[in-house]
Amino acid sequence: MKPKVLISKCIEHDACRYDGSMIASRFVKDLSPYVTFVPVCPEVAIGLTVPREALRIVREEGLQKLVTSLSGSDYTKQMTDFSETYCQSLDFEGFHGVILKSRSPSCGIKDVKTYGKIGKASCLPEKSEGFFGASVMHHHPYLAVEDEGRLLNYGIREHFLTRIFVAARFEEVKTRNTMAALVQFHSENKYLLMAYHQTEQKNLGKVVANHEKLSLASVLSEYEIHLKKALYRPMKKGRNTNMILHIFGYVSKALTPEEK
Repeated sequence: MKPKVLISKCIEHDACRYDGSMIASRFVKDLSPYVTFVPVCPEVAIGLTVPREALRIVREEGLQKLVTSLSGSDYTKQMTDFSETYCQSLDFEGFHGVILKSRSPSCGIKDVKTYGKIGKASCLPEKSEGFFGASVMHHHPYLAVEDEGRLLNYGIREHFLTRIFVAARFEEVKTRNTMAALVQFHSENKYLLMAYHQTEQKNLGKVVANHEKLSLASVLSEYEIHLKKALYRPMKKGRNTNMILHIFGYVSKALTPEEK
């Protein structure tokens, strides 16, 4: 099963940015044969044209508004309503990851500029999230969500790929809907999980053991919760080293001092 990934439409899919351009991403292009991309452009979805006046986030009296940068037309309600409806109604259980446009006032997940007014003005010291990006992360906190800028970092990219492909493989386990499929999945990913989060890896082992004799549906549901928690944060070198040393213990007795 290919991972299903929601993506900002302006990234390698359509020239729908405010200036009529499209964002090139070698990573997204290379990933295309291996995932199913579902593109979305929140700004076009709320009725904005291509091209259009650029949007910006303006903070007034502690409140953030989404307005056009020069004329000040306010699209806060339209974007908030769309984002909430989209995130609540869309079946995110079928999605394994999200790639959004970096620093966008609609799609950005961090480092989005905020301003004190429209027109020519310097941005404020604090950064924010875009309206749609913030809604996605709020409603689906354990979903793998990144932007195309952060994915240029190899460590972040590896973490993102690990999460979406493991999630897609677990989707196959749920489709097969057998205890044997779950046991096989856990066995194949045991050391990956240990490298990410040893405590959750042990919790997952207990779920598979199922000493409480729960139903298969309950076991799969509980396993998925701990699986998402286990892979939520990036792998740390210390944990990875601990996992490698653990594996080394299986073969060390057969090695000479020189080989060790």
